[in-house]
Amino acid sequence: MNKYLKQLIELSEIDKSIDGFEPRIKTIQKALNISLEKESEIKNIIEVYADEIKEAKLKKSKNELHLAELAQKLKELSKKASIVKTAREVKALGLEEEIAKEQSDFANEEIERLDKVIESKNLYIEEEKEKLLEASKEVEEIRASIADELKDIEKEKEKVYKNKQNLVSKIDQKILTFYEKIKKWAGNTTVVPVRKQACYGCFMRLNDKVYSSVIKEEDIVTCPHCGRILYKEKQQETEA
Repeated sequence: MNKYLKQLIELSEIDKSIDGFEPRIKTIQKALNISLEKESEIKNIIEVYADEIKEAKLKKSKNELHLAELAQKLKELSKKASIVKTAREVKALGLEEEIAKEQSDFANEEIERLDKVIESKNLYIEEEKEKLLEASKEVEEIRASIADELKDIEKEKEKVYKNKQNLVSKIDQKILTFYEKIKKWAGNTTVVPVRKQACYGCFMRLNDKVYSSVIKEEDIVTCPHCGRILYKEKQQETEA
């Protein structure tokens, strides 16, 4: 087999291994990510309740301020009532006092309602905090359980990257550039086998001349249809 072709086949296999690390890590971390999302959702719910409490307290404060203003107004109306002389003035003061009392009643009712809202939201927060503790505990348990698996993968990655570095240092720069150019669009199918006289990158049938060149393994042969680098599988020799 051509020396450079052998190197490119090996390099392709290494690149496939490298591409396979991320899906493996994602599979291992899937349960952790689900727990982290659950934890995040609970935190968001707590934040929403906290914002609602803050808003309710602000409204309550405004109503309390308005109530104090109405109380002062009623005092002033009471003083005026003792000095008015005409029936028209008495009636006007009475109407004004009635409106102020209605507004006071409404403000008191609103304050009472807001107190209930604040109380209920605080209870909800306490419930969610309990859920958060459980979720955080679950996250830590899962994180601990997958730590060894992730460490093993990291060690494996280091070994594979080291092998790639050693191999790349031996490959002719022009051949490597040629490989990388195809890899930009072909990904981990840059180097593919030929089976039943067909390219297993694009699955198009090869003509006899190209197929013969692939079998000889004297040169680097590319698929005339897709441009991928071709090689003959050892399995084909066994079958022959």
